Amino acid sequence: MRKFWLIFSQAVTVCLAVLFVVTTLRPDLVSLSRPNGGVITIREAGENQGGSPATGSLKVAANKAMPAVVNIFTTKETKPARHPFMDDPLFRRFFGDQLDGESRQSASLGSGVIVGAEGYILTNHHVIETADEIKVALADGRKAPANIVGTDPETDLAVLKVDLAELPAIAFGSPKQLGVGDLVLAIGNPFGVGQTVTMGIVSAKGRSHLGISTFENFIQTDAAINPGNSGGALVDATGNLVGINSAIYSRTGGSLGIGFAIPSDLARQVMEQIVQTGSVARGWIGVEVQDMSPELAESFNLPTTNGTLIAGVQPGGPAERAGIGAVTS
Repeated sequence: MRKFWLIFSQAVTVCLAVLFVVTTLRPDLVSLSRPNGGVITIREAGENQGGSPATGSLKVAANKAMPAVVNIFTTKETKPARHPFMDDPLFRRFFGDQLDGESRQSASLGSGVIVGAEGYILTNHHVIETADEIKVALADGRKAPANIVGTDPETDLAVLKVDLAELPAIAFGSPKQLGVGDLVLAIGNPFGVGQTVTMGIVSAKGRSHLGISTFENFIQTDAAINPGNSGGALVDATGNLVGINSAIYSRTGGSLGIGFAIPSDLARQVMEQIVQTGSVARGWIGVEVQDMSPELAESFNLPTTNGTLIAGVQPGGPAERAGIGAVTS
């Protein structure tokens, strides 16, 4: 009898040991009943959970466009105002050139878009307008000095060139196919914090009379555009370039949800002329034009407000030589 109990106790001990090892190392092999009568299965992140994980995401568009957006750093050397004692021989005898003061460097930043694998970069004219030195930092970490190919202050655009290989040029989209309410992404370097992507919609198209530049046909968006974003990319939901971020309406200097971008088709026309000739040439007819308002249409007994009123003609200009005269009441 004693031998039987010894064998029984050893068997129970071995079974409990095996159960302990299995429940510790392979708990999935043991199904223990729970109050709810089921087994909890935890799905780890990264497992195939069915459906598209990118539903509602714009990461494909962002990843497509971000490598082509660069940070632009500019420096300008300035000298202090001339000291009033500069011309006094007595003071110059004792202090010499110390009265001249030391020159200082001021730095500013902006953004740009690689538009050609040859190294061409589109940005705003005001970003590099007063720069003595321009450096470009790519999203992949490379940096290089940039030369100005040409600028067009009338549209606030400029073209730079860097000498680097294997540049990721952006694909141009069609701003004409954009509609109010379409999703867009603004990519740039706001406040120098690093490349940043913000999302919004097209709020309006064809914005003009803003006093930003001579030729205005802006895309308005509520995608956050802040100082440092100027010259960056506005892309559509597929990652194609539809605008160059240029300005914001703000009373504080930060984004208030009203930003303006130059349409990419206009930017492309300007860029191609600058690359080919170094400047932009435009036609001139020598007239002053004015929008036809309902009041003006009524005063001229016109049935519609369509068209443009010629308010003045430049003497000796092409329009006058062609026989065009200003409308007078």
